[in-house]
Amino acid sequence: MMKRRIFVLSTLSVLAIPNVAFAHKEFKLDEKYLPQLVDYSGYEVGTIVVDPANKFLYLIESKTKARRYGVGVGRAGLAWKGKATVGRKAEWPRWTPTKNMIRREPGKYARFAKGVPGGINNPLGARALYLYRNGRDTLYRIHGTTEPWTIGKAISNGCIRLTNEYVEDLYDRVPVGAEVIVL
Repeated sequence: MMKRRIFVLSTLSVLAIPNVAFAHKEFKLDEKYLPQLVDYSGYEVGTIVVDPANKFLYLIESKTKARRYGVGVGRAGLAWKGKATVGRKAEWPRWTPTKNMIRREPGKYARFAKGVPGGINNPLGARALYLYRNGRDTLYRIHGTTEPWTIGKAISNGCIRLTNEYVEDLYDRVPVGAEVIVL
């Protein structure tokens, strides 16, 4: 398998080039977290199932198959579980930390309280699927990341993150209204 590294040339452009450093940090995604078609059953076609314990997201494609992606998930005490729906989708979304994030870590998040415009330096990455319950935004997202080396780890503030390349693939496959189940 070829190592995939990204080099940030400026704040305006990113090149995906093999064997180049990602923001000066070498990165290689473990092969088990690469998207792949796997045997998986028990859910309706089109459902997204997230398995935080094993750091996988499954997009159900048939009665017996799912497309599996490696994900980063919420760290202890910040993870959530249950059912939601994709209430909206956004390309290069704007990000604003929640009040709880600012309260927990003001030194890290308070400076972003007014939000960060979409783009390559935005923590939500290239795409976001906004999770809703009962017609209301849960403030949880399935989104890309500026830190792809966190895939396979419980490190986020509760959101489910994929590499930008793979969240773009998922985004194109999932409609607004899709059911999401976090185990």
